Amino acid sequence: MQGEGPHVRETRPKSRLLALGSAGALVTATLIAGVVSAPAAGAAGRPDLDREAKGAETAAARAAKAGIDWQDCPADWGLAKPIQCGWVTVPVDYAHPYGKQIKLAVDRIGNTGTPGERQGSLVYNPGGPGASGLRFPTRITNKNPVWANVAKAYDFVGFDPRGVGHSAPISCVDPQEFVKAPKMDPVPDTEADKTAQRKLAREYAEGCAERSGAMLPHMTTPNTARDLDVIRAALGEKKLNYLGVSYGTYLGAVYGTLFPGHLRRMIVDSVVNPSRENIWYQANLDQDVAFEGRWKDWEDWVAANDAAFHLGTTRAAVQAQWLQLRATAKKNPLGGVVGPAELISFFQNAPYYDSSWVPVATAFSKYVAGDTKALVDAAAPDLSDTAGNISAENGNAVYTAVECADAKWPTSWRKWDRDNTRLNQDNPFMTWANAWMNLPCATWPAKQRTPVQVKTHKGLPQVLIVQSTRDAATPYEGAVELHKRFTGSRLITEKDAGSHGVTGLVNPCINQRVDAYLLDGKLDAADVTCTPHATPKP
Repeated sequence: MQGEGPHVRETRPKSRLLALGSAGALVTATLIAGVVSAPAAGAAGRPDLDREAKGAETAAARAAKAGIDWQDCPADWGLAKPIQCGWVTVPVDYAHPYGKQIKLAVDRIGNTGTPGERQGSLVYNPGGPGASGLRFPTRITNKNPVWANVAKAYDFVGFDPRGVGHSAPISCVDPQEFVKAPKMDPVPDTEADKTAQRKLAREYAEGCAERSGAMLPHMTTPNTARDLDVIRAALGEKKLNYLGVSYGTYLGAVYGTLFPGHLRRMIVDSVVNPSRENIWYQANLDQDVAFEGRWKDWEDWVAANDAAFHLGTTRAAVQAQWLQLRATAKKNPLGGVVGPAELISFFQNAPYYDSSWVPVATAFSKYVAGDTKALVDAAAPDLSDTAGNISAENGNAVYTAVECADAKWPTSWRKWDRDNTRLNQDNPFMTWANAWMNLPCATWPAKQRTPVQVKTHKGLPQVLIVQSTRDAATPYEGAVELHKRFTGSRLITEKDAGSHGVTGLVNPCINQRVDAYLLDGKLDAADVTCTPHATPKP
């Protein structure tokens, strides 16, 4: 369950459980020649990578010539002027750059400062895999104060990665079927329950092959990184400024490895551990432990605020209420549609984001007080989330396709069963739900790659890494590991905090350093530890 929260913010999808100026200008012939002649780092010695590196150069040079034809965004995209939209063409397979092409949706809003203040485009990925970045320019139109200084200098550019939303979207099941509820309880009571879940996972993988088989071998993080470099070229930028959150940090780490000389500045926020051994099976096991820790943090906070929520004055009392709620919903789904799977999908918002602490506790509190409607309204599936390109089903398909294609997964059910049974004993909140979400990778019907060896190559600039110590979705160790691998990087640690996605929160210790880096290229001489942002209040 890598990536951002299930259905909040600019995020990864809900689980199965559940800009202006010269940005579009043509680059000079000198730059085009430079793009073509500079091979991606790390390609030598691997014929497939050599071909893909050369294909990426070809596609980038082509995009640099074409630029982007910026227009008003389509009305049904929900992106009002002055945000503009356009398309960037990329090959499906970079080993065959003149083969089948797809179009990636991009959008932008110009910098708010003067032409003299402009420093180019800041390109954003919010996570997932499977999340759309097209809402990024709304941080300017919504006048988000955290980003006001950076907005003076940069066009804010978002995009739908390959397979996502408007960018050649993939699918694994009928979207109407995807949102049907209640789903099977992810916590198995019997071996028969496990057998049923294994059947669902195998059928899901088969559905991906049936509906999107031609794209599956190419739905990889390295290909998305190559797409990112083509977008850079199409924007007319010699070097990329990049902000990646959650899975977007792994995309950034891979980009920095493959295209170190094409980076100007990069911030990665809430970091996926980029170790080959971690991508992706171990990453999800580690996540289960971190989720349990942050779930307990939330329960402690609820207990400390018992005067507001009346759910118990101790963590144990709050946990007892949770287990009772699960048992009730398992026997009789709330509103006919909210069972244990839907409850987990909703309640996991609390470990993901501090901003969800109050809403989740409030809905829980109302339920215990006799008002079931608030919790049903919050946790029930969105039955309208099936139309158009942006849907929970599409996002989940991309999540599965990328994680399954990026790495070789265990195929032995005995290993999955042993690892998750052991982990569930002390970490029951998310373990089995996460296992079933990823189990399609055990029977994946397309080629699975070896992950990129993330490391420093010549030309890589200093990277700014930002991380909270109690992050559930991307445990703190991931930031430490990337810090080791990217020479000269700086790590800002938000101590004793756990919200996923730190740079968007109000914490002057972090906000001022993000501004200094993006505006002036300044980093501290050493790593920095910041006190936590404000704890939510009921």
